[in-house]
Amino acid sequence: MKKIFFSLLFLGLSTTVVPAQQYDLVLEGGRVMDPETGMDAIRNVGILDGKIARISSAALNGKHVVHASGLVVAPGFIDLHQHSQDIASQRVKALDGVTTALELEIGAPDVAQFLKEKQGHSLIHYGTSASQVAARSLVFGVPMKYPDILPKSGPATDQPATPEQIEKIKTRLRNELDAGGLAIGMGIQYTPGATRSEVIDIFRLAAQRRLPVYTHIRSTGHTDPGSSIESISEVIGAAAITGASLHIVHLNSSCKSDAPECLLMIEGARAHGLDITTEAYPYIAGMTAINSAHFNPGWQQELGISYGDLMLPDTGERLTKARFDELHNSTTTRWVIVFSNTQEAVDKVIPHPLVMIASDGLEGHPRNAGTYSRVLAQYVRDKGTLSLMDALRKMSLMPAQMLERSTPAAHLKGRLQEGADADIVVFDAATITDRATYTKPMEPSVGVRYLLVGGTLVVDEGKLVPDVYPGRALVGPGKR
Repeated sequence: MKKIFFSLLFLGLSTTVVPAQQYDLVLEGGRVMDPETGMDAIRNVGILDGKIARISSAALNGKHVVHASGLVVAPGFIDLHQHSQDIASQRVKALDGVTTALELEIGAPDVAQFLKEKQGHSLIHYGTSASQVAARSLVFGVPMKYPDILPKSGPATDQPATPEQIEKIKTRLRNELDAGGLAIGMGIQYTPGATRSEVIDIFRLAAQRRLPVYTHIRSTGHTDPGSSIESISEVIGAAAITGASLHIVHLNSSCKSDAPECLLMIEGARAHGLDITTEAYPYIAGMTAINSAHFNPGWQQELGISYGDLMLPDTGERLTKARFDELHNSTTTRWVIVFSNTQEAVDKVIPHPLVMIASDGLEGHPRNAGTYSRVLAQYVRDKGTLSLMDALRKMSLMPAQMLERSTPAAHLKGRLQEGADADIVVFDAATITDRATYTKPMEPSVGVRYLLVGGTLVVDEGKLVPDVYPGRALVGPGKR
């Protein structure tokens, strides 16, 4: 009798209806795409405590339900190369699908100050490298201040450092890495006085700390000395000598028509075991400071352009020699748009399987607001040279995998999988488009319907959500 009673009790307990899990937010019925696993299917996504808790074909119960039918649900885009870190720029980045934007090419002048000022005040995730440019300027007695990222042309940029100065530069970089720097950022073209030996010393420090070097190469010309081929060789050589991981920024503007050969060089180095990656943005013009070492004597021959190819972003004014000389000799930093590339050259770079997408975002240039939507509109929808999955891989998974060299937190980003961070973009693949132009560079993109950063809605029905700041810092191993 007792045996029958306990059997009936067990049966009753086992058939009790268990309440369905309630998620903080559910993305319902969207086209879920994950570039790591290749998933491309209609699914429901349950978000709980800032993580992707469930991906299912079955209905999910959520406190808040977003109807994503007809929309793509993908990992949020990760921008490894974003200079403007102000709120206005973060807003247009969010509307471009970006959930993480990092200052890695050159880095902030003071890592601790950068992280402190952004804590609790960021729409999207942030982080920075340790700046070789700023460390060099400091050692030469011309300290830079945030938010400046480039020094003015002068002894700190143009003179070679002594062995004692190089040791001080390295000490500063070690301190910056200890403060949370994700890598070492080098702007070699902006410090032309840095010798090959100094460059190798900085790469050697990065290798010792098991962190990558992000670098703007020394020069971008077509002929030696000063060619992009020579400059790519320099940094590949430094990586080979030291064992440091290397990321070459904006290959489109660094190599221009020589980009196919530069990519062959990177492919060859990788085939021989070197850890080298690269990136590009989908515009024919760049932008830089007019009084930086970029415009030291000989710039016209190196870049193959002249004064009329330079434009002030705030007015659209094309420069003359007199106007250039006035601005170049000024102590005030002025940014200038540089038309030095061709659409044909850019179109060859963007689809290449080794090239990830990064914006080089800076106020005054449309790449700040439109890079990611432009890739989806032009190269996926219009030109058809990229599949949608490949474009998503270039904008989410590949940057996350690069970041894994700097922080284990990156393993949970760039993927749309259970357990990953809920950094998610939901967009209309048929309409997503960039609207920023050279005359209206801060026009936001259209087509991003929802954006989640750490599970928090930052964009809701195509509009920014006011007064939410879910962005968190990504920091290197020194900080932990």
